[in-house]
Amino acid sequence: MTQRMAQTMTRTMARYFITISFDGTRYHGWQIQPNGITVQQVLEECMTTLLRQEMHVTGAGRTDAGVHARVMTAHFDWDGEPLDCPQMIYRLNRLLPSDIAVNDLHTVSDDMHARFSAKWRTYHYYVHTHKNPFLRNRSLETYYHLDFELMNKAGELLTRHKDFAAFCKAGAASKTTICELRECKWIRTSDSEWYMTVTANRFLRNMVRAIVGTMIMLGRHIITLEQFEDIVNNGSRSNAGESMPAKALFLWDIVY
Repeated sequence: MTQRMAQTMTRTMARYFITISFDGTRYHGWQIQPNGITVQQVLEECMTTLLRQEMHVTGAGRTDAGVHARVMTAHFDWDGEPLDCPQMIYRLNRLLPSDIAVNDLHTVSDDMHARFSAKWRTYHYYVHTHKNPFLRNRSLETYYHLDFELMNKAGELLTRHKDFAAFCKAGAASKTTICELRECKWIRTSDSEWYMTVTANRFLRNMVRAIVGTMIMLGRHIITLEQFEDIVNNGSRSNAGESMPAKALFLWDIVY
């Protein structure tokens, strides 16, 4: 058998999952778009450089401009000799900018899909109530006294609902506004720092930031818990709170 024939026999199509983290401050979200640089674009360009063929990756979902990710999973198909995953991780991290890091790379079955195979996604939204220069790009600074106990009652209430149209960005091209929300609660990490953790099978565009904005209205006692539930039931985005800044939102975990 010639060396060329042996090399040809080792070339097989395989699907890989790649897991990255990124600071979304300077990016227009994950997904490629014409009006600004995105995380997907930068990752694909670096992979294309290393693998010497045009590469495309499919992410677990979109993130808005400025949103961060502790975990973002994507898949790609590779028709060639099996990749040396540890070496590929090392080389990608040398080439990628400092605000994007590759954490894992491994083969998966052909039917695994970064988006459609995901069962649960978790986001965190961070809030601090005293000025802190080290949190200014990672957390929402607010000086309002917030009733987090009441806000947690709202979070529990949300887990009993299925339709989240009230928290979907107007004009979003969502085929359905039905989501299964498994958990939504606020957790205190210090005297002045909190975060909301929310887990669902899917999220609508701007959904988490709109939920936070409406909960802050509740936490400030601008609306009651009954009015909060009326907002959910009515399904009108105009009745809900404003969308909170993206800088405090993290895609935290994805379960397959």
